[in-house]
Parts: sequence; C-alpha cells; structure tokens
Amino acid sequence: MSKPQPESRGRLSRRTLFAGAGTVGALAAATSLLPSVQGTPEPEAAARPAPERGGGYSLTDHVKQYYKTTRI
Repeated sequence: MSKPQPESRGRLSRRTLFAGAGTVGALAAATSLLPSVQGTPEPEAAARPAPERGGGYSLTDHVKQYYKTTRI
C-alpha cells in the first residue's frame, strides 16, 4: 500500500506553475499575431496621377527621413 499524500490545497505544485506559464506564453504569442485595432485610416495627402513615361519615384518626407538616417 502507498502512503497517503498530505493535503496541498494552499500550495502550487511545479506542474501547475509550468502549466500556467505555458498558458500565459501561448496567449502572449496569439495576441502578438492578431491585427491591432486602429481608428479610421487617414486619406493620403494628395492622390497623384500616374506618370506618363514610367518612373514614379518621388522624394517624399518618408524618403527624406530615411536619407537623413543613413548619413555618416
């Protein structure tokens, strides 16, 4: 016969602790994969017509900021 186990209602077992940690990790991973909720998207500043002879590069604020970050 085996010995009776003492009551451990007030204590966490190692198995319960790791199960809880695994659940929290899975929830964090699932939350990071979900798309974020955002307000209504703002319209573009100005819709430009398509260029006639190809190309289409324009020096925007975003591109200017990038060039500032690449300077030595």
